Amino acid sequence: MTAVLEHVILGCGAMFDARRQPVTTRLTVHPAHEGAVPDPNGLLAALADAWPADSGAMSLNLTSEQWLAALMDVKTPAHLMVEVPAFLAGEPVWADRIRQRAADGLAMVLKGRPLTPLPPDLMGCFKLAIVDRADDRRQSAAPGAGAVRSLPFVQSGNASPAEAGDSFKRGAQAVLGWPLGDAPDGSKPKKGVPGSVAVVMDLIQRVDREEPAAKLEAVLRGDPSLAFRLMRYINSPGFGLSVEINSFSHALMMLGYNRLKRWLALLMTSAVDDPDLKPMMFLAVRRGLFMEELARQHGDETMRNEVFLCGVFSLLDRMLGQTFGQLLGSLPVPERVQQALVDGEGPYQPSLDLAIAVEAESPIDIREHTEAMMLSPGEVNRAALKAMGTARQLRGD
Repeated sequence: MTAVLEHVILGCGAMFDARRQPVTTRLTVHPAHEGAVPDPNGLLAALADAWPADSGAMSLNLTSEQWLAALMDVKTPAHLMVEVPAFLAGEPVWADRIRQRAADGLAMVLKGRPLTPLPPDLMGCFKLAIVDRADDRRQSAAPGAGAVRSLPFVQSGNASPAEAGDSFKRGAQAVLGWPLGDAPDGSKPKKGVPGSVAVVMDLIQRVDREEPAAKLEAVLRGDPSLAFRLMRYINSPGFGLSVEINSFSHALMMLGYNRLKRWLALLMTSAVDDPDLKPMMFLAVRRGLFMEELARQHGDETMRNEVFLCGVFSLLDRMLGQTFGQLLGSLPVPERVQQALVDGEGPYQPSLDLAIAVEAESPIDIREHTEAMMLSPGEVNRAALKAMGTARQLRGD
């Protein structure tokens, strides 16, 4: 990593397609302090390590016009797209720059709705547009009605999964971010836990009691699809093992009970079958990986395992429609994890708050929580980039 990571604030978002799969990673880049000198080559060098071409597409959202202008003047890898605010695209100097860079092969994204229509040749310089729901001229029309878009578009600003689904009906190629909705407050009837999730919860309880491998394998044999998913996760590049794991007993021998428990937590999120919850699974895993990376710099293995659990479980209440008080009554978690999820306090709460701020791509909140934890921007940025890459590897595609 380069020194540039000490001078920026990174927010890590994602674009989800109609299958509810993350198709493009979005990286918001904000200067860490006023007057920070743009370093586009340093930024690209950092991304070459953290997000190489085989990681898939990434959309770069630079919040500073000065940093954006500097990036537009350097050669950018083909898998990186550069977002250009619509108000800038309407300025003659920027229009000429956009045309030139498009001729050079730079992939660009039009961010927002132009104040006045752009010339067709200028619109043709962009690969897609990001259109906020509030600015969408077709939002009040029936699906399929209204003006025909000249660009594929990504919808931002959705407040609920239903609105995200509506965006796809209106022709959106993807949605930016995924609306999480409000956390359950216990006022509605308690939902039943899906069968596959119940199996994983049973396994976590048994691992917590350190039951023999044979008993654990017997439970897992009742749900072969879960066994397959667990082996897939453990053998993924993101896990970092040097040998292939071929059975639950082998996994237990190689990992031990504590490390195995954290990957069962990962398996739990993937066992929820509702398509609208798949983005939450991805985000929860990335939260856990980010929190683990932060702890790697300052904590021991026990803390790393616990904060990983905290991040992965942090959206489980929304996934299962139960409060954490209800859920954790039947799911053994360390006391410090329970403090964060149930009470919103304790030593892991600041790390969770920071993970949520990075996910929301909110520079003000990221800065506030970074300073509260007495971390440097570079420490947070390195953890964020590492978590992004590992989350991608865990998906196995």
